[in-house]
Amino acid sequence: MTNLFHLAFPVHDLDAAREFYGGVLECPEGRSDDHWIDFDLFGHQIVAHLAPESAGIRASNDVDADHVPVPHFGIVLQMDQWRQLAERLTAKGVKFVIEPKIRFAGEVGEQATMFFLDPSGNALEFKGFNDFSQVFAK
Repeated sequence: MTNLFHLAFPVHDLDAAREFYGGVLECPEGRSDDHWIDFDLFGHQIVAHLAPESAGIRASNDVDADHVPVPHFGIVLQMDQWRQLAERLTAKGVKFVIEPKIRFAGEVGEQATMFFLDPSGNALEFKGFNDFSQVFAK
């Protein structure tokens, strides 16, 4: 059996989270209650919890000439999956904090990346690799 990642994160509005994660990102919805919703994000469990005072970006760090929002979360995808997702999000009018691009081009760890925010201001990063052996390469 493969291990699954679980992440619980705060949102301002559950209806907006349902529309974004279910509608825009096309994550199947799992269980829910008045204060939380489970979503399947590429086979991993993420849970939007109603906690309006806690949602959103807290800081940023410079990475390869970009201001990367902190905190953030997302998935590392095969490059073809990443391209398909970038095209789908662009077609749906998602506004990117960092536009889809290649980071560390020609270097160890070369990767595709894109950053965007959910309606509560939580930052998401999706990465794409041609070779998963490069994910942790130094």
